[in-house]
Amino acid sequence: MSDRIRCTCQRCTTRGLMGPVVVVTVGVLFLLGQTRGDFFEFWRTWPVILIVIGLINLASAFASSEGHISSAAYVPPAVPPAASVPPAPTSQAPTSYPGQGQ
Repeated sequence: MSDRIRCTCQRCTTRGLMGPVVVVTVGVLFLLGQTRGDFFEFWRTWPVILIVIGLINLASAFASSEGHISSAAYVPPAVPPAASVPPAPTSQAPTSYPGQGQ
């Protein structure tokens, strides 16, 4: 499970809807293009995607940010040091290996 804290303020919740809403909008536009034909062809209706993105950005701009959790403010919990286990001895790595040019 992730230790990431998810913000549940209205602004972040609205921004989180951006992807699903755009995917549904594109799906509806393609469906209308297949069923209705002439007027609802995708090359004529792609500005609808821009309008939907703008509306979601506008809604998130006016949404309340009360209770917002900033990712910069999150500090992961510290792992307590193990006091009963002595540190492992470190070994020195050789500076040269056989077969290397010297």
